[in-house]
Amino acid sequence: MHIKKGDTVYVRAGQEKGKTGRVLHVFPRKMQVLIEGVNMRKKHQQPSQKSPKGGIISLEAPIHISNIGIYSSTLSGPTRVTMRTIVDGGKKTRVRICRKTGEQI
Repeated sequence: MHIKKGDTVYVRAGQEKGKTGRVLHVFPRKMQVLIEGVNMRKKHQQPSQKSPKGGIISLEAPIHISNIGIYSSTLSGPTRVTMRTIVDGGKKTRVRICRKTGEQI
């Protein structure tokens, strides 16, 4: 999966198209991510010890990764990502590369 927790992403499609946010959680099996402040949903919650009043709260809902792209600050927009293997001495590491600029993410 080319998206990781903490990445800044751009929503390319759907109801929240055009918004950007930071990835809070990644669900690799479902191919979905949770983005801060994007795709907010209302939830009715009963009173509990954490929230004695209860009521209606807003939560982020997951978005499929096909609808988002990694946000590039140099391009001021979304970019596609490719993976490359870099050999350091005898150690191989896979890094994410921006397709438009060629810089490492």
